[in-house]
Amino acid sequence: MTGRAQVLVVPAPAKVNLFLHVTGRRDDGYHTLESLFTLIDLADTLTIEDRDDGRILRKADVRGVHEGEDLTLRAARALQKAAGTRRGATIALEKRIPRGAGLGGGSSDAASVLLALNRLWSLSMSRRDLMALGVTLGADVPFFLGETAALARGIGERLNPMSVPTSWLALATPLVHIATAAIFTAPELTRSTASAKIDVFSEGYGRNDLESVAVSRFPPVAQALQALRRAAPGARMTGSGACVFAAFATAPEAQSALALLPAGVPGQVVRTVARHPLASFA
Repeated sequence: MTGRAQVLVVPAPAKVNLFLHVTGRRDDGYHTLESLFTLIDLADTLTIEDRDDGRILRKADVRGVHEGEDLTLRAARALQKAAGTRRGATIALEKRIPRGAGLGGGSSDAASVLLALNRLWSLSMSRRDLMALGVTLGADVPFFLGETAALARGIGERLNPMSVPTSWLALATPLVHIATAAIFTAPELTRSTASAKIDVFSEGYGRNDLESVAVSRFPPVAQALQALRRAAPGARMTGSGACVFAAFATAPEAQSALALLPAGVPGQVVRTVARHPLASFA
């Protein structure tokens, strides 16, 4: 490398699924969904350094993530190829979003890499083009390339921006790692929930169709969910788990709910976020 490299430090926010319905299964094995995604203020941090030698590297190992499976590196290489650029990057990832929790951490990391490099490499790619690239990396990636909460359909790539009231969430993360594939391939999974006719949803609408499978197979998820429902009957799991959450109007209410969690179950209060912090990057 030559000269002084440019560096961007960017967040990669987590999400929760306010509801998640499995509406069918395609011939290729992918499930069709209907889910309302919203961002929360829990986030990983990425430090991305521009390189002029075309190499895509990560600065340090990420616990539990093999380099060949690192979505941040895959995202950078996919963008590099799509844009036909000779620029490279060194990527450092500080993880705060638990893995295997249904919070979308890996997908968000990939999306923030695409957005950051779009700016760092001066590509000026449109959000639509980035989303088309993002869906090849993971079904949730296009959501994290958007600006706001969104209703997702299809395998998650068909997005309709939505407005969601700000709320405080009691977020519990049982210490189990749930593989998404294991939940979606479960024979007992409901795969025929009817699609909503209109995009108007009341507070507490719907459910998470993946929840019953995760609860039956992972007792810590069931215990955390049962505890939060003592404070909020509408508490539910996000994504394929293991994280569960309950929504409240105030932070003190959410904090009080955390006190009900079983010993040894980590919890924190987070807030929903109306706009992606990197919305202006595409």
